[in-house]
Amino acid sequence: MADIKDPENTIIITLKDGDVIVELLPDVAPKHCERMKELARAGAYDNVIFHRVIDGFMAQTGDVSNGNTEGNFNISRTGTGGSDLPDVPAEFSKVPHARGSIGAARASDPNSANSQFFINFKDNDFLNGQYTVYGQVISGMEHVDKITRGEPPVDPDKMISVKVAADA
Repeated sequence: MADIKDPENTIIITLKDGDVIVELLPDVAPKHCERMKELARAGAYDNVIFHRVIDGFMAQTGDVSNGNTEGNFNISRTGTGGSDLPDVPAEFSKVPHARGSIGAARASDPNSANSQFFINFKDNDFLNGQYTVYGQVISGMEHVDKITRGEPPVDPDKMISVKVAADA
């Protein structure tokens, strides 16, 4: 497992194949990092599927209102919802959308991010300055690479649990 330098700003995402360790970037996108920690601490991300997984691009998840397989699961609506918290304003930076970076998923309005996020499978420079980057996978990218593809996948993978490392 990765060397965790700042447990309060590190997220552990447990997938079927193992843990993915994400180092949050609170100096770059403090509001997005706080939202992810708030939802993780509430257990809102647990059992939420990856609803949009495009080979060579990214894996998207985090629809806590429609994507929880243990809650109000609705595959046809997954990807359209968020949390019941207010949207988070864009926090664009010079941090690139590199392999393993965490980006805030949103609608066409740059200030419409809420709970959904994506993990880049490769460097996706065309997203730079368009979507907020607020984390980086530091361990477990091999598990992300195994997430089932599809929009939505026929048999989607899910985040079994999402925790702040300080609480784990």
